[in-house]
Amino acid sequence: MINPFSIGDQLHYTKQVEEADKASFESGEVHAVYSTFALGRDAEWSCRLFVLEMKEEDEEGIGAFLSIKHHSPALIGQTVKFTSTLTEVKGNAVIASFEAKVGDRLIASGETGQKVIKKEKLNKLFAELNG
Repeated sequence: MINPFSIGDQLHYTKQVEEADKASFESGEVHAVYSTFALGRDAEWSCRLFVLEMKEEDEEGIGAFLSIKHHSPALIGQTVKFTSTLTEVKGNAVIASFEAKVGDRLIASGETGQKVIKKEKLNKLFAELNG
């Protein structure tokens, strides 16, 4: 793993909320807004951008945790800007915080963690779990 970053560095990701991002479950639609589930997916991606530049060819990132605080809804069609901040690199663990905003309005904040692991080790683990 290489680390071209310093603690406090930021990366940005922009996402337009789509119909597929709505809050819905098997029982049907709950609200026609950006779901916490979809927001979590995109928050993890925004922080994974650090990992993509840190992992070497024989390595891959794997999620370790995700924490989200949903502050305000984002409507279908609105543009959400994620700002991810690198907060810690310890061994193979990469931790980043994030804020998601529509304009100046904060819609979510939180933190994610990923670990950078050799692909061979991950493939072996997955094969063992598959029986």
